Amino acid sequence: MDNLRTFLVVNPRSGNGSVERRWGEIASTVREAFGSYEHAFTTGPEDATRIARRALEDGFELVVALGGDGTLNEVVNGFFDAAGAPVNPGAALGVIPVGTGGDFRKTLGLPNDIRAAAAALRGRAVLQADVGRLSLVDGQGQPRTRHFMNIASFGIGGLVDHIVNTTSKALGGRLSFFLATARAAIAYRNQPVRLSFDGEAPIELRINNVAVANGQYFGGGMHIAPKARLDDGFFDVVAIGDLSALDLALKMRHVYAGTHLDMPKVLYRRARHVKAEPVDPAAKVLLDVDGEQPGAIPSIFELLPGAVRVKIAE
Repeated sequence: MDNLRTFLVVNPRSGNGSVERRWGEIASTVREAFGSYEHAFTTGPEDATRIARRALEDGFELVVALGGDGTLNEVVNGFFDAAGAPVNPGAALGVIPVGTGGDFRKTLGLPNDIRAAAAALRGRAVLQADVGRLSLVDGQGQPRTRHFMNIASFGIGGLVDHIVNTTSKALGGRLSFFLATARAAIAYRNQPVRLSFDGEAPIELRINNVAVANGQYFGGGMHIAPKARLDDGFFDVVAIGDLSALDLALKMRHVYAGTHLDMPKVLYRRARHVKAEPVDPAAKVLLDVDGEQPGAIPSIFELLPGAVRVKIAE
């Protein structure tokens, strides 16, 4: 099999710690299904970015995120240097999902099985995928830039992330996110924001959540952007408007099913450049970036067409 020279970035805490507990079994399964590889374990925040960047600089052709959506996000950031320029543009990104959320794998059509996902990495077929570049204000009030492959959102999603990441995920991804969403719906107050698409005049609306989507799923299985494609050169922007906690509870099944785009109080747009800011400059509207909570708006979301090659099954 003509495989790419491969490096695995492994988050041992993924799957509520199951990767660390089962690493011997997982390593053997991946090697039997895929072939030879090198690997390194992450030890803390943003470690996956540093490891992935170093592997790319060392000439590896395929860098694989073995973990959850947060691990994937950090690995995607490793494909760019500190100035935002691509590192080793000919290399590809791979995914072996072993995390709590597992949303990105659904857009890629990857199986939720380590052996099958590893087998899907064989060969050299790739998708030239778009990437989002996001400017934000971090928790210390400092400007930062992050890249994302799946979805960045703001509003209630940021609070959901905080709840999920500060409680046990032993119940699994879908149920953990569902329960966190229910808790957040009670505590959260919808926020007035100002949005601008591709340089158009800004609009103001009160939002529960806004998803700037490259992939289709977030929040442990919500089909928030059912029309999104990874390589179409556009974000799908889905704004859930001024819904009450009761409205949200009654309509959540439509979001999981992906049948919500035509509902009242839902705005759907396609754009390459999105600017978002709170109407009240003192308001704190939190971000959710692939299951992590890195800061708040004001933000600019910029699409980078075809910026990263993603490994797909042949």
